[in-house]
This record gives sequence, C-alpha cells and structure tokens, in this order.
Amino acid sequence: MKDCIFCKIANKEIPTDILYEDDLVMAFNDIRPIAPLHVLVIPKKHIESVVELKEGDEILAGRIIMVAKSLAEKLGTAEGGYKLLFRVRKDGGQEVGHIHLHLLGGGPLKEIIRPR
Repeated sequence: MKDCIFCKIANKEIPTDILYEDDLVMAFNDIRPIAPLHVLVIPKKHIESVVELKEGDEILAGRIIMVAKSLAEKLGTAEGGYKLLFRVRKDGGQEVGHIHLHLLGGGPLKEIIRPR
C-alpha cells in the first residue's frame, strides 16, 4: 500500500533498527514504547487488520506469533513474562492500518494496555 508506514518500513524506504527479518515478517522497536520492551512484529504483506486475515493466512499469522516468542526469549523477557497484543481497528486502539503484533515486556505489566 502506497502510504502505509509499515509497508514503507518493510520495503526499507524508511530506516529502522530491524531486530528480525525473514521472507514473511520483520520486527523492530516501537518508536513510542509503552513498556520497557516494546517490539512490533509486522507481516511484509499488507493486511489492514486481524479482521482482514483470510483463509491461507494461517502460516503468516502463526509466523508473527512465533517470531514474537523467539524475540521474547532472545531479548530476555520470556522467563519473567510478556504480553502479546493485537489491536484491531479504531475501537480496538489500532493506530496504523497494517496488522502488527506488540511484544511488551521488561517488567510487570498488570495494567490493561490502553491506546495512546
């Protein structure tokens, strides 16, 4: 999608510190973190939100979650715990129209995560 910031990041039109990348997904630190550890995992394919996932996207959706799990381990937050958060559409707090998974950790996360 032409004006999607995450598509531009995936296409390397906007620089970012990439924590992980493969053919399907990439991960990078959120520029406005709400937790000590706040990583975004995005598919390279543009999908607006979870609602737009279709039959056949199971491998991609699973890959997003498995990359988040692996990064939690690599970044040292797996043992203490972390949150995985998909925000879906406006009422769900989604701010960027490109599906993305928030990996949140680095300390106690007992509060409900509200949109910024």
